Amino acid sequence: MKKIFALLVIAICFASCSQAQQTEFKEEALLNTMKSIENQDITFQDIIRKHEGKTIVIDVWASWCSDCIKGMPKVKALQEKYPDVTYLFISMDKNFDAWINGIEKYDVQGEHYLTSDGMKGVFGKSIKLDWIPRYMVVDKTGKIALFKVIEADDEKLIETLEKLK
Repeated sequence: MKKIFALLVIAICFASCSQAQQTEFKEEALLNTMKSIENQDITFQDIIRKHEGKTIVIDVWASWCSDCIKGMPKVKALQEKYPDVTYLFISMDKNFDAWINGIEKYDVQGEHYLTSDGMKGVFGKSIKLDWIPRYMVVDKTGKIALFKVIEADDEKLIETLEKLK
């Protein structure tokens, strides 16, 4: 009986550790090169550094993603409620033209970058990307305050932004 109890405690500990929120970006994410809308290369690290001292909402999306498009009105509502926050849109589109057309078609307002290798690439793997849209919040020091939600109106996202005001 004691052995079963001990195994149960160990299993719970491992499960809770695996659910722990990541608070820093992995080096491979930071060094990942993305494209700006001007078609210039920039590392994710440089993107984050540009906004040091500001709260950042990262929206990982793609123009081909129906859930991403359905979520855009919620993102726009978030932008209205929290206008002092920087909104970074990281696209998983497969090519530059589709990405640019998607930004225009869906009137996506914010700062835009295109990953170099899609959802299963270096950046996607480093943030454990398993679904889009995916929202993350980065605090004013560059630490991840919220690692993962998939709805722009998720209570955790709102609570995090309220705490970081």
